[in-house]
Amino acid sequence: MRGVDASFLERNRRIRTVLAAILAANWAVALVKVVFGLSSGAAAVTADGLHSFIDGGSNVLGLVAMSVASRPADEDHPYGHGKFEALASLGIGAMIGITMLELGRMALDSLLHDRHPEVTPLMIGMMVTTLFINLAVTTLERRQGEKLKSPLLLADARHTLSDVAVSLAVLASLGLVWLGYPKADGLVTLVVLVVVARVGWGIVKQAVGILSDTARLDPLEVEALIRTVPGVLSCRVVRSRGMEGTVYVDLKIEVDPQLTTARAHALADAVEQRIQAEHPEVVDVVVHVEPADTSPALSEAAHR
Repeated sequence: MRGVDASFLERNRRIRTVLAAILAANWAVALVKVVFGLSSGAAAVTADGLHSFIDGGSNVLGLVAMSVASRPADEDHPYGHGKFEALASLGIGAMIGITMLELGRMALDSLLHDRHPEVTPLMIGMMVTTLFINLAVTTLERRQGEKLKSPLLLADARHTLSDVAVSLAVLASLGLVWLGYPKADGLVTLVVLVVVARVGWGIVKQAVGILSDTARLDPLEVEALIRTVPGVLSCRVVRSRGMEGTVYVDLKIEVDPQLTTARAHALADAVEQRIQAEHPEVVDVVVHVEPADTSPALSEAAHR
């Protein structure tokens, strides 16, 4: 197994740097939206601001999680602390759920009490500006998430991307209100709720996949790869788990029963090197070496 080296620590440092930058942007945008929304009575704008505040809260959660995830493996966590990234993603999903409740309350309040927001050119300009900021933020975070293979950054980028859709919907509602359709404010807030729910489901689904040890590699593809290693007679029971950038694999191979222990060990090393050469995201391979049954009947059955 590869130890916690400088590259791993550098990855975590870079993820925390990205999260800190996104946090500052999200909270600046959120503050502007909430102030304009409350001052004008626009439920959709206020809801959009609350959504941005949740984005910032998820960044704080991610920073804490990455501080824990960067710790090296220990006796209690022999596989390291990487899954804290997925736990943080679940936390983001929970925060989105809270946002949905608040958005639903605001939408119903706007529709039932027929509240009319005051639309001004300044408010329109503010929404357009924050829209472009959100586009820049989510693009940066997504690219860094793909580059660093961080499920946390990718989850948060999808969350931030929902702000783009939300801002577009809010701009549409402001235009409709200005044209004389005041109920558009509450209706668009309900649309925002649906967008947020969809984003939340995607984030939770990805995190649950990591925490429930969903297979990361195709067993049949790995078996075919390993059978190309000279000396391996068969490969079976391939299992994989982990995150996108840190995958753990264990498998069984059958070899000539006459092999020496040293030769069998060297063959296991060759299998590990072959897998990691084909799949750089694999950080640990456990190879169980077993003697093959060379009897003609069983050998024929094994190759059927």
